[in-house]
Amino acid sequence: MKFENNKSGNGGVLMLNNEIKEVGRLTYTIFPEEHKFIISFVLVHPEFEGRGMGKYLVEEAIKFARENNWKVYPHCSYARAVMTRMSDVDDVFLKN
Repeated sequence: MKFENNKSGNGGVLMLNNEIKEVGRLTYTIFPEEHKFIISFVLVHPEFEGRGMGKYLVEEAIKFARENNWKVYPHCSYARAVMTRMSDVDDVFLKN
């Protein structure tokens, strides 16, 4: 599995690919002046559901945000649920 981050301006798409095709994607928006990284949407293609791929995308987004000193606001309900269950994100998790 390989991540690909296609950032463009203040937004982007983080993709997770296997050797053959895209497994899923996470879209985001960045507000650099507010040090805020918003997870807009997480999608895992049906044939890859139920294997933790969405969580991998959220974890990679958190890693990217930490590298840039941004706080993460999970607008996407799936990303919010994942982050709520994680014990090591208090430093970056914007809950409201």
